[in-house]
Amino acid sequence: MNKLAIIDSISRYTDMFDRVMINFSGKYGVPFLRFSIGIIFIWFGVLKTIGELSPAYDLVAATIYWLTPEIIVPLLGLWEVAIGIAFLIPSLNRIGLILLAFQMPGTFLPLILLPEICFTVIPFGLTLEGQYIVKNLVIIGSAFVIGAGVRRKNRD
Repeated sequence: MNKLAIIDSISRYTDMFDRVMINFSGKYGVPFLRFSIGIIFIWFGVLKTIGELSPAYDLVAATIYWLTPEIIVPLLGLWEVAIGIAFLIPSLNRIGLILLAFQMPGTFLPLILLPEICFTVIPFGLTLEGQYIVKNLVIIGSAFVIGAGVRRKNRD
């Protein structure tokens, strides 16, 4: 087999692999994304409703210092559980996106109110708490992807 034939063969297999992966991703990507976001929000939300079992408890309490942590942290947890449930049920995705739109800005407040907790060196050296907050950009991007499909007639 000559060099050109090998390159052509590799190209055909690469193209075939691309088509399979693109079809798979197109079919299962958004449903998996909805499921993942739903489970994460339910999990983190339930931890907040339990109380100090949540690793974010102290961060939330310090950020929203003007309200009682024993009340605000569990309420935030219930809010997150509602977001998670809404992402698991396709017909409720729009509600989940609205709830998320109101919740997300608050998740970035510690970067402003508690920079000493979020940064080792401002603005790039993130602590573990800072990384926990900045990863929410991925959740926002996921919400855009999920939101792009809420009006489709053939639901996932």
